[in-house]
Amino acid sequence: MTTPNPTPIDPRALGKVAVLLGGFSAEREVSLMSGQGVLAALQRSGVDAHAFDLAGHELSELKRAGFARAFIALHGRFGEDGTVQGALELMGIPYTGPGVLASSLSMDKLMSKRLWRAEGLSTPNWRQVRSAAQTEAALAALGAPMIVKPAREGSTIGLSKISHPSECAAAYALAARCDPEVLCEQYIAGDEVTVALLGQGEAVQALPLIRIVVPGGNYDYEHKYFSDETQYLVPSGLPAAEEAAIQQLAVQAYQSLDCRGWSRVDVMIDAASRRPYLLELNSSPGMTGHSLVPMAAQAVGISYEALCLQLLASASLDNPLPAAAALTAALTAAQSAAQ
Repeated sequence: MTTPNPTPIDPRALGKVAVLLGGFSAEREVSLMSGQGVLAALQRSGVDAHAFDLAGHELSELKRAGFARAFIALHGRFGEDGTVQGALELMGIPYTGPGVLASSLSMDKLMSKRLWRAEGLSTPNWRQVRSAAQTEAALAALGAPMIVKPAREGSTIGLSKISHPSECAAAYALAARCDPEVLCEQYIAGDEVTVALLGQGEAVQALPLIRIVVPGGNYDYEHKYFSDETQYLVPSGLPAAEEAAIQQLAVQAYQSLDCRGWSRVDVMIDAASRRPYLLELNSSPGMTGHSLVPMAAQAVGISYEALCLQLLASASLDNPLPAAAALTAALTAAQSAAQ
């Protein structure tokens, strides 16, 4: 899938911009790195951009300070899960990335997997568990090895790969410390790839696949953000037909959750069958020095600065205020007529 030449963007026309970063989630450190990178890129492009850390400011300050748009560089809960998106909707401040419901569904791996399965899209088998005993039962049902992780976290935080019943209690406890909703998932052995997506509706563009090669196959928090040992292969080295099929699967996953703006879909390819399986969709992907969306964009000639500017220009609302105001007026008129 090709990426069209973007329409020139006037940075001054974007108004005063808040780069939302930091926040309260377990991914705060990564969010700070992403946000500072985005902030510097937008400022270099001539945007009137300012850092806005939710841990130090009330969101209502955005409206009082006259911000016209928000670039969401938050990761995890209280930023990527629809909560901040809902607040921005109420204030009428357009924001980057998917809307309220799409963000919430994407953050909740249980809900996104249920929806994908209902849509006929391949995703590993899973069990929702609420105890160490249920985790042990899930291991018996799904087979070893098995992944145990929080349903609403990212960056592999709280994740364990287990192979023996004796490991279940510790794996469940680790995940449950991050989120009371714990997901046990069938482990897929094979190639790990990720697909960056830009746009909305029928105009969604899938960027080139990135194949991730990690020493020992352990793509954990350290290897994601700090290690120089991890290899990111773009071009992926996969056959063209296989790459195109995975891109199409990622587009279907993105559209099924009604995403817009941008996201990143993580996929495992079974080594034996070569069947791809959807793992999760990241609705506010990382923008650090090790992040994958900028890497995929660079492969098709989109610089980091141009990507940030393009994403900012795509900022929007689920319910723009003129439409919401018109609906309120219509309801008020109907109630008056009924009295």
